[in-house]
Amino acid sequence: MTKKTTMPQHRAKNLRDNDVALIVSIIDGWGGNLTWDALIADIELRLHSRYTRQALHKHVRIRDAFAFRKKGAMTREEVKRPRGSIELRKAMERIARLEAENARLEAENNNLLSQFARWAYNASIRGLDATYLGQALPPIDRDRTRPAK
Repeated sequence: MTKKTTMPQHRAKNLRDNDVALIVSIIDGWGGNLTWDALIADIELRLHSRYTRQALHKHVRIRDAFAFRKKGAMTREEVKRPRGSIELRKAMERIARLEAENARLEAENNNLLSQFARWAYNASIRGLDATYLGQALPPIDRDRTRPAK
């Protein structure tokens, strides 16, 4: 009986903000049936790292964009395919992607507005007023690190 030797799988790099933005734009421009497996495969092609569904699902923007897309946002197949030049088809696809991105951003904005309303309510219950909440952040000391005494 021979043992199969497999290469150890390397952990994918952590997702940075620009990676999350790229993944969200992939979801915005998705054509066809969106599944986690298909999205993971497409991300692997573009970012050269394979992420799990759980790793992607941890990021709120990715999770919300995926749910919004699955909920019924317009896909490229729903756009009437014009007969004509390649430029016209590309322009129609771009319009569909931008409309999907716009709808997703409106949903994100509404979520942030409701979160702000919750925070404002909770702050008012605890006696925090707008002047206290609106105070400037303390300045950042960018001088060299001071040695510990």
